[in-house]
Amino acid sequence: MVDADLLDRRAIRLTETAADRDTAIRRCGEVLAETGAVDPAYVAAMLARERSVSTYVGEGVAIPHGTLAGKELVHRDALAVLRFPAPVDWGGQPVTVCVAIAARGDGHVELLAALAEILLDPDRARALREATDPDEVLTLLASAREDSTA
Repeated sequence: MVDADLLDRRAIRLTETAADRDTAIRRCGEVLAETGAVDPAYVAAMLARERSVSTYVGEGVAIPHGTLAGKELVHRDALAVLRFPAPVDWGGQPVTVCVAIAARGDGHVELLAALAEILLDPDRARALREATDPDEVLTLLASAREDSTA
């Protein structure tokens, strides 16, 4: 199963809306802050990261996260999964899912490996983009995590 400390069920939001990339990143940071993973100021570090390098990874997915300088604003390693049913323009690419990262250490690395497994499988990537229930997301990540550590 997916570590509940790393991906709190409350950090899975599947009906988000955002007019643009910066608004989507702000929402990601706000969700991480709402679950106590980061200081609200972490949002600025996430926006700074995006200005230096795009966090778009393909298959309609972006992985917004903060800069190295933002690590002191992270209270604990955590992820948030936000789905935008109306895709967000991410520098010319449509993004439907953001997997936001807050990391002090490397507790998130296994889940990123699981995410990579999902994105390499078109059916699983579509399932992630179309998920409407947090349990679907948790199940997808858990099964991919098992595959990536097998």
